[in-house]
This record gives sequence, structure tokens and C-alpha cells, in this order.
Amino acid sequence: MKFPCRLDKFISNLAEIPRTHAKAAIKKKRVTVNGEVTRQLDKQVTEQDEIMLDGEVITYQGLRYIMLNKPEGYVCANSDDLHDTVLDLLDEPNMSELHIAGRLDIDTTGLVLISNDGQWTHQITSPKKQKYKTYLAEIAQPLEDADIEALETGVQLHGERELTLPAKVEVIAPYQIRLHIVEGKYHQVKRMLAAVGNKVVTLHRESIAGIALDDDLAPGEYRFLTEQEVTSVL
Repeated sequence: MKFPCRLDKFISNLAEIPRTHAKAAIKKKRVTVNGEVTRQLDKQVTEQDEIMLDGEVITYQGLRYIMLNKPEGYVCANSDDLHDTVLDLLDEPNMSELHIAGRLDIDTTGLVLISNDGQWTHQITSPKKQKYKTYLAEIAQPLEDADIEALETGVQLHGERELTLPAKVEVIAPYQIRLHIVEGKYHQVKRMLAAVGNKVVTLHRESIAGIALDDDLAPGEYRFLTEQEVTSVL
């Protein structure tokens, strides 16, 4: 959220109610700013102001940066009619302002970064920023030297005009590789392996932009990033 902002927007976002409900509350004198009742919908407020709705303080949480160890079966979306989302795993206030930096498929596990800082997440998700995402993949068959060369040069994905940007491939075992990519196309790792005649069996994201998944986080657990982790992306 950018400050200063309109009072009705502040209440709608942080109380997680529709804007129409926020406007109605202001008009009915249920809102105070620094102890004074106001009916001004577009009153400009900042994070330093004390905003109360029905006698309860609405607190701005500031910029938030979260790492989550995503388990299988969850989708990376703010809401979904069919599946649980990664945000369902969080127990935090003002969830509506959070967004996901780099999505994972429902059957892919590992690191997901969540924030309300759009400029910060842009540093991670934009291919122009050249921030590597690292995946550990179990594959159906060993890679040939020609496959590795193709992946590290760029492959043609089905339905795409341009080749993928060059990747880095580490062969850990005959059926296990570590793949580093700077893009985030739909099902990209699976499609890249398919482009060289292979198949991903399991996929786990280990790191994004140098931020590694905390080994102490069990699937479904999360923690806030350290200041050093946050600034390392910039």
C-alpha cells in the first residue's frame, strides 16, 4: 500500500472488507482518525495515523517478506474455487495485500516468496533482472550431453516463438538434476525437459534470487525473511 492514501481504501484493504462497506462505515461515523470522527471518504492518511473502526485500531503491518515451504496439493493463487492456496497456510493479518513472487504448480514443492512489496517482487520475477531460480528435479531418464547443451543454450517450448534463455544444468545423479533458470514461464521446467524428450517426475524449488529455502521449515511452514535476505535481492 502506498501512502498517503484514501481513508476508504485504507480501511477496505486493512480491515479486509469491500470498499462499499468501508465507505458506509465512514458515513455512519464508525471511523475515527487520530481520535476524531470523520465522514470524509477521500481523507488522506499515512501509516503514522491512528485509524479506528468501531473502536478497534486498524494497524498497518508495513512491508512484509515471507518464505514458505510449499507442499504438494496447494496452488499459488490468492484464491481458488477448487484447491487450497498457499495463502491458506499463513496465519497473518491483512492477507489481501499479499501477493506471490514466482508461482509453483500444484504438484511442485519448495520455496515460495510472498510479499506486499511490488517493487521487490519485480526484482525477482522479471527475466531482465537475471535472478536465478533453482530447481531439484527427478527425471524419467538420464540426460545426454546433447540434452544438457540444448538446455544451456535454449530450447523451443511448445507454443512459444522464442527459445528459452540459457539455463545452468548440474547432473547430481543419473535421474536427478539441478536446473537454474531466470525465466518463469508456465510449467517451464517440465516443458524444457519435454523439449529434450524427457519428463519431470518430481520437482522441488530450492532457491530464488539467492534466497535459499530454510532447511528448518517443514512442508507448510513459513517464516519472515531476514533483513539480509530482503536486501540481497536488490
